[in-house]
Amino acid sequence: MNTTTTAPDTPLLYTLPEAAALLRISRTKLYELLTANEIESVYIGRSRKIPATALDAYVNRLRTAGKE
Repeated sequence: MNTTTTAPDTPLLYTLPEAAALLRISRTKLYELLTANEIESVYIGRSRKIPATALDAYVNRLRTAGKE
């Protein structure tokens, strides 16, 4: 049973440069957001990855904050 909400060909995890490119922000800004716990990340060994769902959650929070 597939419990993911992403399309089958969509990655579940992104590298930091990939995530920054998807959000159209710099890697420096992404690191700031990660440090502030605005975006969730996970480690696989020493490699830090950003779950696709974390990017969706961040964008949804931005959209909700804009409506208040």
